[in-house]
Amino acid sequence: MKKINAFFFVILSVCITYGQAPSGYYSSASGNGYTLKTQLYNIIKNHNNRGYSGLWTTYNTSDRDHQNENDNTIFDLYSEVQNGSDPYNFTYGSNQCGTYSIEGNCYNREHMIPQSVFNSASPMVADAHFITPTDGKVNGIRSNYPHGDVASASITTRNGSKLGSSAVSGYSGTVFEPVDAFKGDIARMYFYFATRYQNTVANYNYDMFNNNSTQVFTTPFLNMLLAWHAQDPVSAREIERNNAIYARQGNRNPYIDNPNYVNLIWGGTSGGDNTGGGNNSGTKSDLYLSEYVEGSSNNKALEIKNETGNNINLSSYSVKKQTNGSGSWSSGLNLSGTLNNNGKFVIVNSSISSSCYNKSNANISTSATEMAFNGNDPIGLFKNGVLIDIIGNYNGGASNFASEVTIRRKSTATVPKTTYNSSDWNTFASNTCSDLGNKTTQENVDSTIKFRAFPNPNNGNFSISVENIDATTLVEIHSILGQKVYSKTIQNDSQIEINSLSKGIYYIRVSNTVFNKVSKVIIE
Repeated sequence: MKKINAFFFVILSVCITYGQAPSGYYSSASGNGYTLKTQLYNIIKNHNNRGYSGLWTTYNTSDRDHQNENDNTIFDLYSEVQNGSDPYNFTYGSNQCGTYSIEGNCYNREHMIPQSVFNSASPMVADAHFITPTDGKVNGIRSNYPHGDVASASITTRNGSKLGSSAVSGYSGTVFEPVDAFKGDIARMYFYFATRYQNTVANYNYDMFNNNSTQVFTTPFLNMLLAWHAQDPVSAREIERNNAIYARQGNRNPYIDNPNYVNLIWGGTSGGDNTGGGNNSGTKSDLYLSEYVEGSSNNKALEIKNETGNNINLSSYSVKKQTNGSGSWSSGLNLSGTLNNNGKFVIVNSSISSSCYNKSNANISTSATEMAFNGNDPIGLFKNGVLIDIIGNYNGGASNFASEVTIRRKSTATVPKTTYNSSDWNTFASNTCSDLGNKTTQENVDSTIKFRAFPNPNNGNFSISVENIDATTLVEIHSILGQKVYSKTIQNDSQIEINSLSKGIYYIRVSNTVFNKVSKVIIE
């Protein structure tokens, strides 16, 4: 999907009723675990098979770009660019494959679970819920390789998708990695397949499958799919696609209608909930690594932040290190205690210089191997043994990704995520430790910063007043679909004038390291 901020997705799930399943559709899905999976199977099985050629007709309504560029071209997960111009576009019908030699020649039909897995049998071969239109050349590059996180790319496509060696912990083969914006979309297609075809899936040989009709996935790939699902919540585009396929096939992808079904069956953290229940209104799906200090000598520190909207018990979390970008993760440094919402948890090397940071202020001061890292040692945050966030390049070898520097996660970064992208981080000089530390919980600071929009409602011209600023603060305005229409960083108390916004409901978000609130404004 084109990314919608997780906080705004919660608002979206409440406000957009067209994304919900028909009343009573899931009334028999009342269980948990694999019992729930079987209940969902009984709801979505026996769909109308429109045939392999019928996919072209389905794509007329299911896969048009009505959200991003809104140009009615074919929406292709393998060529769409999240924050920029697409390298090429396809017109419905006239650009069907055909033959291709380079990217942009034509689009064809991509089975996210390859046809060879099920011998091109029906109805799987024509089930649009996991078969999307994609660029023919990139479809060929992906071939029959599993989807996964790439450690070292041998091929990178024009929108940033990659083929290369696996960074999936526990799998050493070649994998194909889509861009972050669509990882959740693809994960939910896999969960759909595991449910819709649970009566036959145990017979399918595929590196991602375990020949079991319940869990379906091998543990390494299940962990990856759960992370993708949590990091990339359901989008308006997925909802539209689900509705269009339902109109053609008569069945739905339940993990788009209610993403929490994934967690009830397989565990993990939620990617949102379109049924009005499930996820809380936190802005992040889980804890994440917010700062990394790799300074001189033993000046090593990590910071973990909680922006989930809840206080989090840390007993299921640990930090692990991969030495020199190769081999296995370390046994892990286990965390304990409770991290309040908007709080920060600091871990330092017990020999850190007092001129850099007073270790008595840290949550953990330790000589453990995890805190003796260098600039080429990836650091992972794990939950129940599953990687949920990472700093550095897993299996990246001896090359440094961050040596003798401090890096801090940008407020605009998608977190947590299991692949490292240096563009998600701001870089500071060696031994910069001034921002490390536990921050006061949101409940204690909510009364300090005040902001309001006035008049409200209005005609598109209004003011935003922000008072009691004591830190760099970001002011953003998002549409009801999560599209950012305004962004400004302020340092002091400000009154911001907004002009000529079109009619609709918008959400103003004011946030800094210790404050994060949203207010609604109505334009009539």
